[in-house]
Amino acid sequence: MLRVITFNANGIRAAARKGFFEWLELQSADVVCVQETRASEAQLSDACFHPAGYHCWYYEASTPGYSGTAIYSRQLPKTLSRGLGWEPMDSEARCLRADYPQLSILSLYLPSGSSGPEKQQKKFLCMDQLYPLFQTMIESGREVILCADWNICHRQLDLKNWRSNQKNSGFLPEERAWMEELLHTQGWTDSFRQLHPDLAAYTWWSNRSGARQNNVGWRLDYQLVTPQIAALTKRAEICKDPQFSDHAPVIIDYDISLS
Repeated sequence: MLRVITFNANGIRAAARKGFFEWLELQSADVVCVQETRASEAQLSDACFHPAGYHCWYYEASTPGYSGTAIYSRQLPKTLSRGLGWEPMDSEARCLRADYPQLSILSLYLPSGSSGPEKQQKKFLCMDQLYPLFQTMIESGREVILCADWNICHRQLDLKNWRSNQKNSGFLPEERAWMEELLHTQGWTDSFRQLHPDLAAYTWWSNRSGARQNNVGWRLDYQLVTPQIAALTKRAEICKDPQFSDHAPVIIDYDISLS
């Protein structure tokens, strides 16, 4: 059984202070994909950032304290790749990829467009650039797990207050249509939704107005998988508590191995 965790840390050092690595010790995860690390490798020299039993890789953005991704893996991958070869993804360290004999696992962090039109256009650019890459992956026949903070809610079920957010970044018609294309045209599967087709569950909550306590959230963090892996998805959980970030870790178990 392969256990994969994806988690937007909103600062890996802040998550560490809140007990993330102590929690991780108890999860028996094989691969952990982290987004929004917001730290340079020089700031992560403490042993806690290199948990025992894992090979660890960090990918830092050119702007200090911004974006960034990481992968922790019990098995050493055949190759580890930083970046995609184009902007703005690479300078913001938004994609880290581990290739194993049987499959590839990516830690991805899509931009948020919530702070204004310019940021939204950057998000649309990244979506346009990623679409053919994902198409190539699924056509290659190689098995892939995309672990990401997509900054998009796919369905009304994925957002508590969907009616009032239809003109807001993260639930725009164009964003939802793009996700629909990935799932129903390219052929990716949302592994959590496959096991919980009707469950209103969220992975991000605003810090305002008791949103987390009242479970007024957004499901932004998904593991999208290729068809063969989709058929082998056995367990999916969003860990709302304890709290290490404004996001929650997503844990998925697959009946496959890395070797």
